Amino acid sequence: MPSSAPRRPALVTTALAAALALSACGSASGGAGSDPGSDAATGTSDPLRVAVTPVPHADILAFVDDELAPEVGLDLEIIEFTDYLQPNSALDEGSVDANYYQHGVYLADQEEQAGYDFTGLATISFQPMGLYSSTVTDLDALPQGATVALPNDPVNGSRGLKLLAQEGLITLADPDAAVPTLLDVTDNAKDLQFEEVEAAQLPRSLGDVDVAAVPGNYALDADLSPQDDALVAEDTSDTTYANQLVVRAGEEEDPRLQQLLELLTSEEVRRHIEETYRGAVVAAF
Repeated sequence: MPSSAPRRPALVTTALAAALALSACGSASGGAGSDPGSDAATGTSDPLRVAVTPVPHADILAFVDDELAPEVGLDLEIIEFTDYLQPNSALDEGSVDANYYQHGVYLADQEEQAGYDFTGLATISFQPMGLYSSTVTDLDALPQGATVALPNDPVNGSRGLKLLAQEGLITLADPDAAVPTLLDVTDNAKDLQFEEVEAAQLPRSLGDVDVAAVPGNYALDADLSPQDDALVAEDTSDTTYANQLVVRAGEEEDPRLQQLLELLTSEEVRRHIEETYRGAVVAAF
C-alpha cells in the first residue's frame, strides 16, 4: 500500500470524455499514415496522448508529466480509462498515441482476439495480483464449497487460477500453460465455486464471496496492499505480467514516444515507484 496517496494527474479525462474524443479525432490524431507529432502549420509538436488505467499507471505518468517532461519539452496528455478494453481500442483508432496499463500476455491475447498491430516498447512496472478475503485469514481455512471471484478476462483470470494452484487448492492440467481456464481445472478438492467478475469490481465483491483474485492496480485503487492484505500474492521477482508502454506498430521511432520511454525508464521514476508504493508496485526496467 502506498505510504501516502499519490497525487492524481492534473490532466486526466474520464472514460466517457475519452470515448467522446474518439469520434472527434481527425487526421491530426496521430493515427496510421499521419506524421506523428508534426504540426505543419505551426512547426510545433502535438501533445502526446497516453491512455492509462488508474493507480498506479495514471499516477506514475503524472509524476513524469510534472517532474520530468517539462525539462525535455514533452507535452503529455493523460487520458484515464477504468476498464481494460478501451485503452487498446483508443490506440487502434488513433485517438491516443500510446497506452500504459497492460502486460505482454494480455497484449498478445488482445492482438489475437481483436487483430491489433501493436508493439510493446519496454516493461515499466509490475503490481502483483493477490488473493483477498474479508472472511478468512488463511487459505487453509477456506470452507468446502467456498466461492472464489476471478477476473472475467481470460488472461487475468488465468493468473488467479495459477495462484490457487500454487497454493494447492486446485490442480491444472498444464501448470505451465500461458492462459489456463476453468476448463483446465482437473482437481478441485474443496469444490470451490467460481464467479467471473469484471476486474474493476473485484474489490467490491469481497463482501459477497469468500476469496477474490484482484489485479494489483485495482487492489491499490481500493487501498488493498498485496503485501499487507493479500492472503497470497504473485512473486514480484517474476515480471511475466509487468506492464508495458505500448504503441502502434510502425510508430516506435516517434521522437515523442522515445522521449517518454526514456523518462519512464529513468532512475527518477524508479525511485518514485520505490518510495511511493513500497513494494506494492515494483519497477520492471
